[in-house]
Amino acid sequence: MTKRERYKKILKWFQENMPVAESELNYRNPYELVVAVILSAQCTDKRVNIITPSLFERYPDPFSMSRSDAQEILSYIKSVTYPNSKSRYLEMMAKELVSQFGGVVPQDTDLLQKLPGVGRKSANVIASVIYNKPVIAVDTHVFRVSRRLGLSSGETPVSVEIELTDNIPEDKRAIAHHWLILHGRYICTARSPKCHSCGLSLFCLHYHMTGGANLHKGSTG
Repeated sequence: MTKRERYKKILKWFQENMPVAESELNYRNPYELVVAVILSAQCTDKRVNIITPSLFERYPDPFSMSRSDAQEILSYIKSVTYPNSKSRYLEMMAKELVSQFGGVVPQDTDLLQKLPGVGRKSANVIASVIYNKPVIAVDTHVFRVSRRLGLSSGETPVSVEIELTDNIPEDKRAIAHHWLILHGRYICTARSPKCHSCGLSLFCLHYHMTGGANLHKGSTG
């Protein structure tokens, strides 16, 4: 099977079996998504969703957060990973968003990366989720799944992102990001992936290369 055929079959399977795929972070507007994405770094969406209601009640917009400080913000986010760093990022992000963008979350990924705490991956998440931009964020799930399926042989998140972008049609990139994340989160997990019950095993490069055997513990493909 050529790589082009593999892409075609995998995208078709996702479209037929996962027609609705969305972020599992809870948010009501672009500002809330930026905050949630910053908090979600190396942390589960479930944990982020637990703490954001009270956080957003206290800071309903970037203007209110920009008038606060990291110490007060910390009191609302203590249960996430790296709370001290993230509280500082949130304070600086809100101040930057207000002073440089009038409180409006920019659509351009380069501009988004000017916000403290927002790197390339996060910028792509925000741009694709909020503004439906044809960009693909490569987190650990997307990186692992793309390499296992045979969609990319890239050795870095950026190289995988480039290959996915080159092979996935523009109108499918935003949802493809969620397809790959959710598949990695629930089926193609880092440890003990559910290969034998996976609907993509017929097209999966790693599955066939290993003869359908279990992946080694902790393998990323």
